[in-house]
Amino acid sequence: MSDSNRTHFTNPSTFILLGIPGVEVAHVWISIPFCAIYVIAILGNFTILSIVKTEPSLHGPMYYFLCMLAITDLVVSTSFVPKMLSIFWFNSREIDFSACLTQMYFIHGFSVMGSGILVAMALDRYVAICHPLRHSSILTKRVVAKIGLAVVLRGGMVVLPHPFLAKRWPYCRTNIIPHSYCEHIAMVKLACADTSVSSYYGLFVAFLVMGVDVFSIIVSYIQILRAIFSIPTKNAWHKTFRTCGSHLCVTLASYIPPLFSFLTHRFGHNVPQHFHILIANVYILVPPMLNPIIYGVSTKQIQDRLLQLFTHKET
Repeated sequence: MSDSNRTHFTNPSTFILLGIPGVEVAHVWISIPFCAIYVIAILGNFTILSIVKTEPSLHGPMYYFLCMLAITDLVVSTSFVPKMLSIFWFNSREIDFSACLTQMYFIHGFSVMGSGILVAMALDRYVAICHPLRHSSILTKRVVAKIGLAVVLRGGMVVLPHPFLAKRWPYCRTNIIPHSYCEHIAMVKLACADTSVSSYYGLFVAFLVMGVDVFSIIVSYIQILRAIFSIPTKNAWHKTFRTCGSHLCVTLASYIPPLFSFLTHRFGHNVPQHFHILIANVYILVPPMLNPIIYGVSTKQIQDRLLQLFTHKET
């Protein structure tokens, strides 16, 4: 470590991101799948936004929420992947202090928004299956807009204390972050002040978001299952399950990787650091790639629109 990194300072002008410490020799190889996943995520989510915009039959609550999810996925992945790739490819490890705080806010804030959108989509499925005749009167465009605004405000406000607290800490040990992006806990560990308030608040946010959102989705699906099992015909069962299948897959893809990461941090004391960082990158980057693929495969209107686009281009 250089002397400049040992210098005592209270407000560093830059931080140094190490990427994935311990596997620096493999950074170029690791960057290949990450870059491919990012490109697929960008193309897939922009395709979803374009199709929903141009297809009148998709102008409904579920697809409005899907567009919100696509936007949050684009913001989260773009907030850290370009910088991570610059570390892997060009060894460009420096990041401005303010840029680091901004990156942290966008990653965590829009992740919380994405979780809230999944709850809104579960609510839409619940109303569509349990109260199908009242779906259009309950989830009007005005109500959908209010739900979207509430999701955005919750994500923005809940995470806002993180950068404000981080900006006030004295960093007198080092400005090196052993991570590929400005992750909140990684920054907490660098401060040489009492960061218990920030640590407890971070845990509170994690449990509040994960706990409340997962509980809400579970309650919605319990009601949905009760409605499904009251349907007499098997064809209606299959149709209803197909209606919920895409959202259920997206929900599992969004919550299982961070849960796995939490369990490895909690119980995997012998797990090497680079594995934790690799998993942290995967659980943020993989859902933005999977979400448009899942909805593209399971939604006939999206498939038909894609087919029309390719057929038109060939013609």
